Amino acid sequence: MPHPFQELGVPHYYLRALDELGINEPTKVQREAIPQLIKDGGDFIAQAQTGTGKTAAFGLPLLTKIKPHLPEVQGLVIAPTRELAKQIGKQLFRYTKYAQKKIFVEVLCGGESIDKQHAALQRPTHIVVATPGRLIDMLNRKALTLEKVKTLILDEADEMLSMGFKPELSKILHLTKDGRKGTWFFSATFPDAINELISENLAPNAPFLKVDQKEVVNRNIRHRFKLLDRTEKDDFIADFLEEQGEGRGLIFCRTKAGSQALGRQLTKKGFKLEVLHGDLTQKERDKVMRAFKKERVQFLIATDVAARGIDVADLSFVLHHQLPDQVEYYTHRSGRTARAGKTGLSLCLIEPQEKRRLKRLEEQLNLEFEQAW
Repeated sequence: MPHPFQELGVPHYYLRALDELGINEPTKVQREAIPQLIKDGGDFIAQAQTGTGKTAAFGLPLLTKIKPHLPEVQGLVIAPTRELAKQIGKQLFRYTKYAQKKIFVEVLCGGESIDKQHAALQRPTHIVVATPGRLIDMLNRKALTLEKVKTLILDEADEMLSMGFKPELSKILHLTKDGRKGTWFFSATFPDAINELISENLAPNAPFLKVDQKEVVNRNIRHRFKLLDRTEKDDFIADFLEEQGEGRGLIFCRTKAGSQALGRQLTKKGFKLEVLHGDLTQKERDKVMRAFKKERVQFLIATDVAARGIDVADLSFVLHHQLPDQVEYYTHRSGRTARAGKTGLSLCLIEPQEKRRLKRLEEQLNLEFEQAW
């Protein structure tokens, strides 16, 4: 029986690596994007959230476009955060473990020595994964050229614009326009600024793929709620974490102040955790993420904005201290668990007056929340 990814057009020498990574059954965005991008590779737009499998959806087709015998940058992936850029670079490297010819990937992002990254680019490089600011720094240093780039991918394009990177993205699009054969836009939302970039830089008939949010949140995730008064939440969370054994997870709060207050309460009770919020410096953020990824702490408390770009394997649960302000945030939050075919739990702590909001969430995402114990 053919491998599900072989049927999508993925070359046979990538299949063993996908099996080792636990990527066996294509998600919707992979089923629809991979054949299109491998066969055509022209301009492409996808509305897809975290947890949909979009890295493989664009990463595998990108690898098929690379000519390893040409020692030049042919593919460029732009991501909003250092964490996401490094995650994409790592995945591309893993996909090529058994490839016939070596494809070299370099990651350019802040928080790392710019001189070391400059030196690394002196080696043959086929794909660059970069954050917008660091890529512009490298271009200003003349450390690389983009004139041979055939495929440009913007991942989480809406997040990059919300972080103020529109001038950098416009410059990158301009610098690659002559050699570019395809621009692939992946974005969770499409505000006016994104649509402007698309209309200015992509073909008017570019295919558009929309991955329904319910496709993400229904996959291998149990959705539950617990009815509590506000004063009961911290004690409930402490009891819940106590019951997790070795299980690791994320706790989401709506505000920086809320995340810090919860962190202080749980730390007093002896839990090993870190808090991630938008006011941390890059150095502080890196320290928090290192501790969590290396399992020096078991739990991470985060705000929605600070958690963009995080990818940590084997999280058994996501706990919502409060319901998020936007439906998209629930999708992003829940997508952190049940990765690579595993199951996970998404547990919402709601106050009695929030039952109506929970009902709206059920209707919008076409799912059913089960009342927890």
